[in-house]
Amino acid sequence: MFGGMFSRMLGRMFGPSEKLNDLVAQLRPDLSRESLGVGPDFPGIVPNPLLSSEARRRRAELRTGELAFGVLVDWREVSSDGSPRVVLMLDVETADGVSFRGIADEDLTITELTRLAPGQTLPVRYRPAVMDHYVALARDAGAPGPGR
Repeated sequence: MFGGMFSRMLGRMFGPSEKLNDLVAQLRPDLSRESLGVGPDFPGIVPNPLLSSEARRRRAELRTGELAFGVLVDWREVSSDGSPRVVLMLDVETADGVSFRGIADEDLTITELTRLAPGQTLPVRYRPAVMDHYVALARDAGAPGPGR
């Protein structure tokens, strides 16, 4: 309910979503599509995933997605109220041999955040039917992750 209302309000304030993406790129150039290394098909980073029904649905779908391995390239802290929310950029390789740049929007503990290192291999889940660059850490996979 609030996600749709929030989207409509932003749409009226800033125009079409492309203008909103331009605004986000101006406010946070480190989160622009170019900076993240993804193409124009990437939907972008949601300012507050709790207010976005699309982001909540995507997270639920990723929890049951296919397993793959991602090599951590870089990360950006988005917010730090409570536990740090970071955007992880990973080079993902699927079991089928498909490679792509994956973006994971995750809430990490301080301990997990301090253990992140470029080149680290992490288990991730992705949606093969969508392939929109979104991935999620596969915390249930049992492989070493940032907090293990």
